[in-house]
Amino acid sequence: MRRRPQSAALTSAFLRAGSEKTVSTAAAQSQFHTDLWLCFTVQNWILDFGRPIAMIIMPLEWFPLNKPSVGDYFHMAYNVITPFLLLKLIERSPTTLPRSAVYLCIITFVMGASIHLVGDSINHRLILSGYQLHLSVRENPIIKDLKPASLIDSFELLYYYDEHLGHSMWYVPFFLILFLYFTGCFTQVKDEKMPYSGWLLLGPSAVYYWYLITEGQIFVLYVFTFFAMVATVMRQRRMGFVLDSNGRFLFYNFIITLGLVLVWVAYLWNDKVLRKKYPGIIYVPEPWSFYTLHIKGS
Repeated sequence: MRRRPQSAALTSAFLRAGSEKTVSTAAAQSQFHTDLWLCFTVQNWILDFGRPIAMIIMPLEWFPLNKPSVGDYFHMAYNVITPFLLLKLIERSPTTLPRSAVYLCIITFVMGASIHLVGDSINHRLILSGYQLHLSVRENPIIKDLKPASLIDSFELLYYYDEHLGHSMWYVPFFLILFLYFTGCFTQVKDEKMPYSGWLLLGPSAVYYWYLITEGQIFVLYVFTFFAMVATVMRQRRMGFVLDSNGRFLFYNFIITLGLVLVWVAYLWNDKVLRKKYPGIIYVPEPWSFYTLHIKGS
């Protein structure tokens, strides 16, 4: 009989400790992930956006056409670092996300990015040989006269792997992981604001996503993801939840990116050459097609 009060006290102390540990863990996870967002922004700008620029700047004698270029090494590093950062981001999610879906997304992402690595590497060598990005494969001067004509089909297959299959397997799981993480970025703390470091990173991050969407030709995927995020925010607000600082950073990124894409499309709306390459209702020219058409020649 005397042991019961002692046992109850120990049980109560254990529950309080567990509750405090859970609260402290949730508080730590809800803090703004400055280190991860900074790593994402820096490696995206250097390894992805800076990849074709490095290939243009570096002397051709250092990286012969029959060997991997500096851009290929950048792409290899990107294919390793980005999945690692995505997994670290998922680890810090305030809520438990479906692991099977996350693992499948990461595997597909690596496979798609690797397919793109090969296609983009060959595409760069074609550019050095006179290939013009603002023209279709069959209209390019260095390809349209190839003999036998079946070689042109091979280059079109390469273009399909690079620009369509590779991009789809690369970007669909990437945005799906971001959305899955976003669904857990809600809290009942009304006064949680984004820190100054987040506002400083917002501009460079949004500009990169503008480049990713336009060069990757994934505007439809981006719009669907954005609408899903808006629907999630509206649903969570009805339940009394608001975005935490990390969710705000992602959401503001998508809003600013949408504005940048609309400005880009409006600027090139009447370009007849680019209109021919990008027919249809959705007209989003690629920055590097604009470069080979209007900047490289001049």
